[in-house]
Amino acid sequence: MPRNLKITLGILSVAVLIGLISLRGLHQRIEHLSQEQGSEEQQRRELLRPAIATSTDVMVNAKIFWAAGADRIAAVDMQLPLSADPAKRGRQVLDALIADAPGEAQRTLPENATLLGFYILPDGTAIADFSEALASETPSGILSEEMAVDSIARTLESNVAGAHRLKILIHGQEVETLAGHADLTGFFELNPAIAASAPVTPAAVPVGSVAPAAPAAAPAALASPGSSGGKPSR
Repeated sequence: MPRNLKITLGILSVAVLIGLISLRGLHQRIEHLSQEQGSEEQQRRELLRPAIATSTDVMVNAKIFWAAGADRIAAVDMQLPLSADPAKRGRQVLDALIADAPGEAQRTLPENATLLGFYILPDGTAIADFSEALASETPSGILSEEMAVDSIARTLESNVAGAHRLKILIHGQEVETLAGHADLTGFFELNPAIAASAPVTPAAVPVGSVAPAAPAAAPAALASPGSSGGKPSR
C-alpha cells in the first residue's frame, strides 16, 4: 500500500475517532442540560406552591380520586397529613391529586399543573385556581376533560366538609372550557353529605357524575382570602 494512502487512512481513522468522542461528549452535555432544565422546572413549581403545613395537620385516611379506566374514576385511600382549616385542607388534597398519582394510567391532571390558589367563600363556594398547564396539557376530549373535573370535585367533596360547590379558574381567569369541551363557565355541585358521612365507597364511578350547578351567571366578584369582596387576580 502506498505510503501516502496509509497516511491518509490513518488521518481519517483519527478524525473518525475524534468525531465519535465528540458526539459522545455532546450527547452527555445534552442529557445534563435536560436534567438541569427538569430540575429547574421542579424548583419553579415548588416555589409557586406555598407551604401549607400547619400546626393542626394530623394524619388522615384521605380519599383521592384517580382514573380507574378510560371513562371512570375511583377513590384511592391515602394517609396524608391534613389541616383542620378547610381551605388549607383543600389545597393539600388537590396537591396530592396532581403530584401523587399511582401511575401515568391513573393520572387525571397534567403532571405540570400547579394549584396557584385555593379558598372557600362564606357561602361554601370553593375556588380552585390552576396554572395554564391544566388547560394546555389536559388531552382535548369530553371524557378526559370530564375525568379531570370529576377527580377535582370528588376529591374535594370527600375530604373538605366546608365546600358545597366548585369554581375552577385558570391563572385567575374564568375560561369557557377546559380544553375545548368541558364547560367551566359555571359551578359544579359538591355533595356535602359525602364529606360529612362515613366512608365513601372506593368503587369506580363514571365520568360526568358531578353535575353542574343550576345555571346562573358567575358572580361579578369572587372574594379572595383575607379580602371582603375582591376579584381573583386576572
